Amino acid sequence: MPSLASSSLVTVAVIALIAVASLGFAVYLRRQVLAAAEGTTRMQTIAQAVQEGAAAYLSRMFRTLVLFAAVVFGLLFLLPGDAGVRVGRSIFFLVGAGFSAAIGYLGMWLAVRANVRVAASAMAPDGRSEGARIAFRTGGVVGMSVVGLGLLGAAVVVLIYRGDAPAVLEGFGFGAALLAMFMRVGGGIFTKAADVGADLVGKVEKGIPEDDPRNPATIADNVGDNVGDCAGMAADLFESYAVTLVAALILGKVAFGEQGLVFPLIVTAVGAVTAVLGVLLTRVRGTESGLRAIYRGFYLAALAGVVLSAIAAFVYLPSTFAELNGVGDALADHVADPRVVATLAVAIGVVLAGVILWVTGYFTGTTSKPTIHVARTSLTGPATVVLSGIGVGFESAVYTAGIIAAAICGVFLISGGSIVLSLFLIALAGCGLLTTVGVIVAMDTFGPVSDNAQGIAEMSGDVDAAGAQVLTDLDAVGNTTKAITKGIAIATAVLAATALFGSYTDAVRQAVASLGQAMDDSGLAVAMISYEVISPITLVGVILGAATVFLFSGLAIDAVTRAAGAIVFEVRRQFHTMPGIMEGTVRPDYGRVVDICTKDSLRELATPGLLAAFAPIAVGFGLGVGPLAGFLAGSIGAGVLMAVFLANSGGTWDNAKKIVEDGRYGGKNSEAHAAVVIGDTVGDPFKDTAGPAINPLIKVMNLVALLIAPAVVTVSLGVDANHPLRLTIATVAALVAFGAVIVSRLRAARVDREGRLEREAQAA
Repeated sequence: MPSLASSSLVTVAVIALIAVASLGFAVYLRRQVLAAAEGTTRMQTIAQAVQEGAAAYLSRMFRTLVLFAAVVFGLLFLLPGDAGVRVGRSIFFLVGAGFSAAIGYLGMWLAVRANVRVAASAMAPDGRSEGARIAFRTGGVVGMSVVGLGLLGAAVVVLIYRGDAPAVLEGFGFGAALLAMFMRVGGGIFTKAADVGADLVGKVEKGIPEDDPRNPATIADNVGDNVGDCAGMAADLFESYAVTLVAALILGKVAFGEQGLVFPLIVTAVGAVTAVLGVLLTRVRGTESGLRAIYRGFYLAALAGVVLSAIAAFVYLPSTFAELNGVGDALADHVADPRVVATLAVAIGVVLAGVILWVTGYFTGTTSKPTIHVARTSLTGPATVVLSGIGVGFESAVYTAGIIAAAICGVFLISGGSIVLSLFLIALAGCGLLTTVGVIVAMDTFGPVSDNAQGIAEMSGDVDAAGAQVLTDLDAVGNTTKAITKGIAIATAVLAATALFGSYTDAVRQAVASLGQAMDDSGLAVAMISYEVISPITLVGVILGAATVFLFSGLAIDAVTRAAGAIVFEVRRQFHTMPGIMEGTVRPDYGRVVDICTKDSLRELATPGLLAAFAPIAVGFGLGVGPLAGFLAGSIGAGVLMAVFLANSGGTWDNAKKIVEDGRYGGKNSEAHAAVVIGDTVGDPFKDTAGPAINPLIKVMNLVALLIAPAVVTVSLGVDANHPLRLTIATVAALVAFGAVIVSRLRAARVDREGRLEREAQAA
């Protein structure tokens, strides 16, 4: 096992203690949240129903995923490498998956208890500031837990495995990303099926408010906010944190030697400090906008992150590359100062987060021109609302992708054109962006907690008009913060995937070098290892990578469509067969809708997971490491554009609905209102299911490629290459990936047929 200097080990141990302190601060914030008043008896009864539904869903989902995790745990043992590394990689795969699941569950558990407290706070004289404080500190608990567990996991791996830590961390990041993708997809299907069903029947057909207790889908809708936005997004940002660290440590060891293995941990430890500052500094002052207070806390934390990271770089790193321990010969003569380039890379990452925050807020905020334009198109019907929202999504995707590309170009320029150094600095920029992750998670959790609080207040009827307006304002702020955090999460995903792409190329280089003279020099072998895009077979990989993103998005949206259809029919059935619901004398069967959402979302979990895991295997073993690199590039390029388009279109439609509901263009129960509700239902699976799930998708595929790269090289390119085995693996992987899609389609047809027969029987 490669050793590390004692000073490096002491530094990593201190970082582990900072991680533990972060978890301690999360416990402190949790006590503050739970100390707030829980409101009236009716509020508590409604909140209890939401808590039970959310806990039941996550418990069933985790039981479903245990078998999948066990299979992957076993498969990781089959990969080539040192026995100790393979064992560690498999064990820390489970640790990463467990941490991701724990973060998701923690986010959900506290959010469903904070929502009723925010609703109760609206009745106080300082309801605006108190409600915002509770909601934001609820997110702060989750944010500090993300920082603490991510940093602790990485530090423990480095302390145990030292120089071999990067290889073991591949398993840690893979486990976190895989669980996050499942939680994103499953939670997204649940929440949007309930939301769409509640809106289409309740608002459009029956003309009742969104959270009216007469709507059978209201409890499921509130449950969905927590399992989708709280649990799913918390797990998503945790895996972004873990995967970015993994890529930074792998590339840091190559570029900066031993210091490169430790410095990314120092930067993320700085993020723990800035997260505390951001949470404590975010306070609504008097009548100011909650969004303004959140922006102020974010930017102050971001500035502190840059300053502290710069100090850490100048204290820890030497002034020349030649002084770095174990740096490669290619960088030993580099004229730049490692301290300066590291500081600039971190600064670029932090600035990127701030710019993405502003751009996303511009395209999705309730006071911005694009959202007002979409709201205005409601005067001409739902078609123009949908078209204008799609236009905003496409336009914003170009600007956001351009900003991310500019940041990557900036990092490349400060590297002096060195590919090895630039890839590490891209990963370091990702670590810099994640110095704000504690505040980012708090911003995201603020949204569903505020949304749930408004729902509980409306369903209970115990909040006066002034309090209801406070909660409406907080909900509007929450819609914007959710959209903003999705944009930042996408930027993080692209930086992490780009860095992982560099890790993949390094893994291929090492595997090819290990073959030495045993390398096959035939034309086919050369084509399989070529990274040139002009190569037709590499271009095929690019096309397949982009196509996988489109297929994944289509499957996610189609799953919501099927589940939402079942909810629509169920809600209609209850209104039709249970007289007295509309009069308020009969209680709807809320549990039936929750059960349908749970079953439908869990039924759809396997397909996206199998597609993400086996598509890279099929391409790698079938076409080679060069086309697999093209596959990853295609997935990153298409993924960033698709994710931003889906997230921002959905966010714009959602806030356009808020604008109309606040009284403009006809207000509630007008034709304009019906038009924006339809636009919002189109955007629901865009912004909360397919779009966010692309983030873990591209990282899962990159990690799979990184893990299988040595095996692909050995089986495909050696003079003793086993081409029958290679093609067999590729064929089986392709059958598993696309067989899952076919099975999903057949299952959908069966569900549709059974639903039709059930409805015909009810009608008879």
